[in-house]
Amino acid sequence: MTSSGKTVKIAAVQAAPVSFDLEKSLTKLTRLAAEAAKHGAELIVFPEAFLSAYPWRYAFDATVGAREPRGREWYRKYYDSSVAIPSPEIDLIAETARTHKAYIEVGIIEKEGGTLYCTALLFGRDGAILLKHRKLIPTAAERLVWGRGAGDGLEVVQTDIGKIGTLICWENYMPAARMALYQQGVEIYVAPTADDLATWTASMQHIAKEGRCFVVTVNSYTRVSDFPADYPPFTPEHHDRRPDGEQWTADDVVNHGGSFVAGPLGERITEPLWDEESIVYADLPMSEITESRLDFDAVGSYSRPDIFTLTVNTKPGTSVDFTN
Repeated sequence: MTSSGKTVKIAAVQAAPVSFDLEKSLTKLTRLAAEAAKHGAELIVFPEAFLSAYPWRYAFDATVGAREPRGREWYRKYYDSSVAIPSPEIDLIAETARTHKAYIEVGIIEKEGGTLYCTALLFGRDGAILLKHRKLIPTAAERLVWGRGAGDGLEVVQTDIGKIGTLICWENYMPAARMALYQQGVEIYVAPTADDLATWTASMQHIAKEGRCFVVTVNSYTRVSDFPADYPPFTPEHHDRRPDGEQWTADDVVNHGGSFVAGPLGERITEPLWDEESIVYADLPMSEITESRLDFDAVGSYSRPDIFTLTVNTKPGTSVDFTN
């Protein structure tokens, strides 16, 4: 358990990448990380798919039984702007963490082989990758362009600021995945997302109260202008339109944000931030975790392992095993 006297300052960076431009998105990441570190943040968290695009409103021109050449071209662009592990891009993030002596969690689109994964990476103060979590189940049309993660990413890591774990966007609605983190004693639960619905706020407060942990949820604030001018859904000839039926314009908001932090009794430590690019800061009094567990511990005093059990397969999701 974390020292009862420790207070941890975190930063949730509500910002959009320069979509489909990895180099410019990395420049933005280093600038915003430096700003957060200047304000004393020990843990700096970026949104889902920050490097370097959440492909809003685009199914890559795929329909049941048919795929179009333009969609394949944009998939290649998406692949080219994604991140391999290891790579010079990973080295740059690691150097940023080392420079500021801070933990950095960032959502990336990871490429391995011919497949892309929605991945969250946690870097230590020394730049080492402490945790790599691939989203277990991409949601809806995400399944076309993102592969599925495996149980080897369902980890909680011990750090000098507490035990940190992460689930991405709607996999937070998977009770068994949450229980896997609770069982490992998660104290700072990071939930990067692309969901700006009001119900998301309630879900994060529920998870904080259920897990008796701090929940840091971070979303992007995204406008049409954050995408290339020829990005298909926002071009005049594309069938996609705004909710009111009108053509998209550069200033239209695609994702309104809503980043905030909840405490271990489900209370809001910060209010959700809407419709602006900014950094949400919060001080986490770690003693509140122990205090909150007086009357509830989902994997302890309030569990019934004699009735309910959960098995987690932590084997990596590789298709082929080679043996001598």
